[in-house]
Amino acid sequence: MQIRDWIRAAVVGLCIGGCAGMQEGVNQETRAAVAPTGTLRVAFLLGPIYASKDSATGELKGVAVDLGKELARRVGVPFQAVVYSNPPALIGGAKSGEWDVALAGINVERAAAMDFSAPYMEVEQGYLVRAGVPVATAADVDKAGIRIGVLEKSGAELHLSKTLKNAELVRVNSPAENFALLDIGKVEVIAATKTALFAGATSRPGSRVLEGRVVVEPIGMGVPKGRNAAAATYVAKYVEEAKSANLVAAAIKGARLRGVAVAPPR
Repeated sequence: MQIRDWIRAAVVGLCIGGCAGMQEGVNQETRAAVAPTGTLRVAFLLGPIYASKDSATGELKGVAVDLGKELARRVGVPFQAVVYSNPPALIGGAKSGEWDVALAGINVERAAAMDFSAPYMEVEQGYLVRAGVPVATAADVDKAGIRIGVLEKSGAELHLSKTLKNAELVRVNSPAENFALLDIGKVEVIAATKTALFAGATSRPGSRVLEGRVVVEPIGMGVPKGRNAAAATYVAKYVEEAKSANLVAAAIKGARLRGVAVAPPR
């Protein structure tokens, strides 16, 4: 089953009634379903496509913050960011009740722990090659002797673990660790979102982001499995409204993301 077909099947029934109700206020049942503690706890990974932390103020800024705050405003509760360094920790948070809504890449494994909306954006994953390594194209990466750093359980890791034949995957626990391995020569290439790779290349003379892409990862909003169904329904409606009202486009533009596009309407 293709990823787009799987996504369509996964969100069937979540967008009943369209988006008109988004502007009509939220009843107490829906508010309690979406934010049962009275605060909307919004989970995401710390990274360019979700949010970055200002080194001077510590303030979080990015698409996840913009969309999370707007969702909290519509529900009528305070916003609280719940930040994770890697996907397994975020998935664990769904099972232990640490968050109410998460912004994350959509795949089958994560869908076992959360109910996803349709995607709100699509993100290109690509390769960054260390300076001096004789790799010119994406096709050159899958060769014996090439080590590829990749975040464990990320969209790139899940795809490459199934498709690589000769190169070796080196799995890491955080984006920072991925770049660190590249810097000390433990890997020749890293795979990650192109947004992160372009940013990383600017401080690494001689490194280069390869043309093409490893995979395009759909990013959606999810709620933990077992929650009142009204939560997933409301979040799914919000995602469609955010796309059609250009909220997602504005957040992407504000974060200056590259290799990222608004997902098509459902």
